[in-house]
Amino acid sequence: MIDKKTVTAVILVAGNSTRYGQNRNKNFEMLNGKMVLEYSLNAFNTNNYIDNIIIVSKEDEKEIVEKILEKQSLQKEVTVVVGGKTRQESVYNAISTTTSDIAIIHDGARPMIKQKYINDCVEAMETIKGATIGVKSKDTIKITDENNFVIETTKRANTWIIQTPQCFDREILLSLHNKYKNEECTDDCMILEKGDYKVKILEGDYTNIKITTYEDINIVDELIKED
Repeated sequence: MIDKKTVTAVILVAGNSTRYGQNRNKNFEMLNGKMVLEYSLNAFNTNNYIDNIIIVSKEDEKEIVEKILEKQSLQKEVTVVVGGKTRQESVYNAISTTTSDIAIIHDGARPMIKQKYINDCVEAMETIKGATIGVKSKDTIKITDENNFVIETTKRANTWIIQTPQCFDREILLSLHNKYKNEECTDDCMILEKGDYKVKILEGDYTNIKITTYEDINIVDELIKED
């Protein structure tokens, strides 16, 4: 039974926000009266499946996160761990500090997370070992070689844009992180794929965007006001 399994939520805020272009962490920007990070934190804090939350931050921003937490009304246990040089290292640092059955991983810079995304991901763990929220590509995607010549055109109906949250059997994910720690993996789904585990995509929606550039703040602000 999925209700008997323990679930740790991991929120990643340790990135460099390079493409954001403002010389500051986008997760701490104000968005309609709250910091970007608070939206994800509140979503996991109020979800019935979540037992505890780990926020992964840069070492020099850990104190900032802890001060944010002090101002929150939290029902869950929340801890802060220091991330690594890559997303891969940051996830490993988090999942190696918990003993939960399931780890659900989310980009802090996706403030439009919905309870349905969390529920769907966790409930999928009843029968599978990995799942992610995603949306079907609206565009035709082409695969190229190193010289930008097209070698393959994907079938649009089977081409997805991957988002977060992503959810996994924590022990399997931890084991595969150890196995592939010297290989670059852009997300945790890729790590499971390398280990020959099937990852299921659960359909989300196009509003669940990741704040990447400064212009995205205005887009998400309008989405929040409309929500």
